Amino acid sequence: MDQILPPSPSEAPTFADDFSTGLDGEKWIAHYLPQWTVPERSAARYEIVETGLQLRIESDQLDWRTEDAPLRVSNVQTAMFSGPLGSARGTHRHRSDGLEVRTETPLRLLFAPTSGRIDVTVAASTDDGCMLAAWLVGIEHLSELDAGEICIFEIDADAVSTTTRARTGIKAHGDPRLETDMAEVVLPFDASGSHTWTVIWGDGETVIGCEGIVLRRIPQCPVYPVMLLIDLFEIGTPSGAYPKTAVVSDVRAWG
Repeated sequence: MDQILPPSPSEAPTFADDFSTGLDGEKWIAHYLPQWTVPERSAARYEIVETGLQLRIESDQLDWRTEDAPLRVSNVQTAMFSGPLGSARGTHRHRSDGLEVRTETPLRLLFAPTSGRIDVTVAASTDDGCMLAAWLVGIEHLSELDAGEICIFEIDADAVSTTTRARTGIKAHGDPRLETDMAEVVLPFDASGSHTWTVIWGDGETVIGCEGIVLRRIPQCPVYPVMLLIDLFEIGTPSGAYPKTAVVSDVRAWG
């Protein structure tokens, strides 16, 4: 029998945005991990539409880094941090092939909970080569070991149909206190329509669900400040029609 997620808390969320007034610079940084690249490559392409924040990949958009081409991304995130120019210190050192700070970014903690609950309502992309994802990632400003990730979801465009496959779980990255535990789940609906993901973490456990149903219950969680990233990627050689899009309609968090 499916487990039901607990209802959202009755108290007002500590962080909330439905994007009805635009993209709030006091809540979101519209760049993807800007410390590892340069601003013209990290900047998000987006539009505010009736249903929320439309993340876009456009035909003239640059690759996030030349070394990673072809890879383009439009992302919003709730914090940023780096060490000095040329250093290897910064949030989400997610690869081992020479990431170094190209744009020094001062510490900004717009929303950086250590535990709590987040509900994210999105509509995934079905455009060629795209992936929509939402992650909670350790900021690493207190320690380089605070590098773990809760992958709320990763949805490839070619996995979206009358049912949808998604990846979800924990990625340890540089945190020896965590073990990577990712799994594929099947959603019984077309995820290009609006739907809500939930993550609840703290007290040694991470619970991830969608549309009110528990998908994963994992007996571990990060214990340090994390930031929320929501991003649309185009992975692989550019193809198909542009712009490629996904929509974030609502984010509510308690923590």
